[in-house]
Amino acid sequence: MDREYVVTYKGNEYRYAAHTPYSDIAKDFSAEYDADIVLAVVNDKLQELFHTLEEDSVISFETTKGVSGHKAYKRSACLLLISAFYDVVGKENIDLFRVEFSIGAGYYCFVKGNFKLDDELIKKVREKMDDIVKRDVIIKKESRDLSTEMEKFRKEGREDKEKLFKYRRSSSINIYSLEGYEDYYYGYMVPSAGYIRYYDLVQHDEGLILQLPERKEPTTVPPVKKGKKLFRTMWTSNIWGEMIGIGTVGDLNEKISTGMMQQTILVQEALQESRIGDIAKWIKTRGNSRFVMIAGPSSSGKTTFSHRLSIELLAHGMKPHPIALDNYFKNREDTPIDEDGNYDFECLEAIDVEGFNKDMTKLLNGENVELPTFNFKSGRREYKGDFLQLGDEDVLVIEGIHGLNDKLSYSLPPESKYKIYISALTTLNVDDHNRVPTTDGRLIRRIVRDYRTRGASASKTLNMWASVRRGEEKYIFPFQESANAMFNSHLIYELAVLKPFVEPLLFGITKDDPAYQEAKRLLKFLEYFLAMDTASIPQNSIVREFIGGSCFNV
Repeated sequence: MDREYVVTYKGNEYRYAAHTPYSDIAKDFSAEYDADIVLAVVNDKLQELFHTLEEDSVISFETTKGVSGHKAYKRSACLLLISAFYDVVGKENIDLFRVEFSIGAGYYCFVKGNFKLDDELIKKVREKMDDIVKRDVIIKKESRDLSTEMEKFRKEGREDKEKLFKYRRSSSINIYSLEGYEDYYYGYMVPSAGYIRYYDLVQHDEGLILQLPERKEPTTVPPVKKGKKLFRTMWTSNIWGEMIGIGTVGDLNEKISTGMMQQTILVQEALQESRIGDIAKWIKTRGNSRFVMIAGPSSSGKTTFSHRLSIELLAHGMKPHPIALDNYFKNREDTPIDEDGNYDFECLEAIDVEGFNKDMTKLLNGENVELPTFNFKSGRREYKGDFLQLGDEDVLVIEGIHGLNDKLSYSLPPESKYKIYISALTTLNVDDHNRVPTTDGRLIRRIVRDYRTRGASASKTLNMWASVRRGEEKYIFPFQESANAMFNSHLIYELAVLKPFVEPLLFGITKDDPAYQEAKRLLKFLEYFLAMDTASIPQNSIVREFIGGSCFNV
């Protein structure tokens, strides 16, 4: 008789034969979940479903609604697309296939080679993907010698992989294969193509969009949102990366290891300064902009940006006055309560919209107005004699998450408002087929800043991040395309700077913490980066808002 092991699931014990795949165990409990199971957590360790039972184990499961599960699904879908594309077009005809950046729920992929990207080709690739999914082709994983794989990728002209592996400390790497196509991926995958049932493929610009479900609705593929302004901002950042000579983590590590970062930092900062200067010039040229409304998701660097924009406005002969929308929070007892019984500081109703519009209208009419300051300790607005009256060259620089929502500033003439959307839009790739998620960059920024400025643990930040993201999806992202200008605050070198600040905080999260798996994922991700010194980073840099040492009061 085959040996059996005890599986403890939700406090109950079950017996399974040794070497039973976790995918088979998952089937016995799938009815308890409202989404597809794609990963297992075995004795506090995240595992792919093709692994097998080798000891008595405590097991739980991760679905496509979970953070890690959703990432595994999207990562696997990328492998499916690239495998199908190479099969249809032919490896010899492809010069470049790069998963560039997120556009809404999808990934924009840039392709180049001896082929014509049109509806007919897209249809053939989609049909090939459908066929692989229908046949439920196994996604194979194999551990291989690092030096051997480096040499192989070098011969194939895949410089992005060769550079990435050059800075790996381990002697082996994991290679995934699907339908004979082999590739490297830094995260977990689903066990077979049959799990990847929801996707769409749409041609866009010089590439294509792989459209995927959002985490909250993992079985629904939403329509493709081709935000022109966001796409243009992301593409411009890609061009900046090419100018600097950094497109992948391997490129960045190479510059760090060869002592070439000082010039890189100065060029990146100069490009951002030039962009801020352009925005200031547009505001000045427009002539009737009295209210500069700045909004963006958490940890986008809004405060530093507003200071730097104010300096540029001064240089253009204007007189900027910063106003934080937080100062118009309602008194604590009047703040709405969310479904969990907590104060909902993210919703528009947490702001005294009437009071804000009353004050702004008076200022627009040339009246003298006393502005409030919100006391976060007492939870009340206070008035301390901060009076303001606008002259001809005065402009208010207003920063807050609802800045782009016209319901906030309903009484102000549209022509008096200049709207700016700011976010840290990561365009750096691990390699051509592995993205650096934009949300990971912002999350790491926030962990570092929360600890430095508020004494908050990494655990606290990680455990509240889902709530922060829900607020962004509801109150910020729907308005981004209404902005007059977009600004990407991401610095191509910043993860190398943030690494030594955030790693000790993540290592402090224990196994019994709900954030443990996410902390492990981030630590694994950060292993790809060489750390860099902060001495040469300018005091007005946006990254200073998070690591400290800024010349602004941030």
